[in-house]
Amino acid sequence: MKIAHITPLYFPVIGGVGKVAEELAKRQVLEGHEVHIFTSDYNLKGRIKKREEVLDGVRIHRCFHIARMANFNSLFPSVFFRLIKGKFDIIHSHNFGQPHFVFSGLSAKISGAKHIHTTHCPWSDAKRSLVGRIGVVLSYNIFSRFILSFTDKIIAITPWEVKFIKKFGGKEENIIILPNGMSKDFFKKIKNNDFRKKYKIPKKDKIVLFFGRLNPVKQPDMFVKIAKEILKERKDIFFVIRGPDEGMESKVREMIGTEKNILLLGKSDNFLEIIKMYQSSNIYVLPSYREGLPLTLFEAMASGLPIVASPVNGVPYEMKSPENGFFADKNSVKDFKKKILQILNNKKLNKIMKENNIKKAKKYSWDIINKKTLKIYNSLLKNK
Repeated sequence: MKIAHITPLYFPVIGGVGKVAEELAKRQVLEGHEVHIFTSDYNLKGRIKKREEVLDGVRIHRCFHIARMANFNSLFPSVFFRLIKGKFDIIHSHNFGQPHFVFSGLSAKISGAKHIHTTHCPWSDAKRSLVGRIGVVLSYNIFSRFILSFTDKIIAITPWEVKFIKKFGGKEENIIILPNGMSKDFFKKIKNNDFRKKYKIPKKDKIVLFFGRLNPVKQPDMFVKIAKEILKERKDIFFVIRGPDEGMESKVREMIGTEKNILLLGKSDNFLEIIKMYQSSNIYVLPSYREGLPLTLFEAMASGLPIVASPVNGVPYEMKSPENGFFADKNSVKDFKKKILQILNNKKLNKIMKENNIKKAKKYSWDIINKKTLKIYNSLLKNK
């Protein structure tokens, strides 16, 4: 098969949607398919100079963007012509509501390719500018609705999305529930893990982890507030914050101040370093006020971490309380504090959650998710 994935951002830009496309693309190449990534040359700050390259056998095309839009969205219309010219069997677009989804659907219709779309849970309210809000209304109700109505298959990463997909033009018979996955490398225990030594964290102390974009929807500022409340009572806990800056790093740094037990580490492109970080930690915290279905949720599970999370959007479909951890009120520092300490203070509960999470995560390996994705592709091409 000749396959094209279209995503708003891609490596070296860090983001969940781009990571999904990357994990699928790499495995599809290993299966013997010709796989292309079409994305923007936007890197959240400027332009990526290297427009064309091959990584892990995947052919990457970074299209010139003519305008930057809300958050990680940009307008790169040349993808429309390149998809038609490429004569693909499968066009797999990612992220509902963005211009590249419309271009992908139209190019598939014209070229005769099969169009698969993964929506990636964009349905929640977010902090947007007036222009952004107007754009969402127009896209969801006119342009994207039109394209979704004739998309061949629509992948929802959580059942929570189905009602929205139907609301905005998707046909129920075309919807498939298929969650994100995680690498099997997270299950492998790292020998001589030097994470604690590197950051001077004593072996006897606990680590509470925030791993995600420093973006308002992820609420890293709330994580700092939670940490400071706990540190009033306990000095044997370190709070680690890691992730790329999306507008909140300076605020988070200012909030941390001189507190030595809160570490702001910044982003890391080193996969081994990320695994070491997970395996050195004791709890993973997800205080977001909106989420789709974050990859970090499964990565934390695979690493055996109990989870304390906001019960928002797609998260409760894959995480159960108290089986995998606890839910806490997204607006309550006090509730997060209580749930975190409850896990840290109960070794038996901690052990049960750890075992449950490792077992559950094995169902979500990228190898399994990719095979299911290829099955969708093949079923469409058989009926072509």
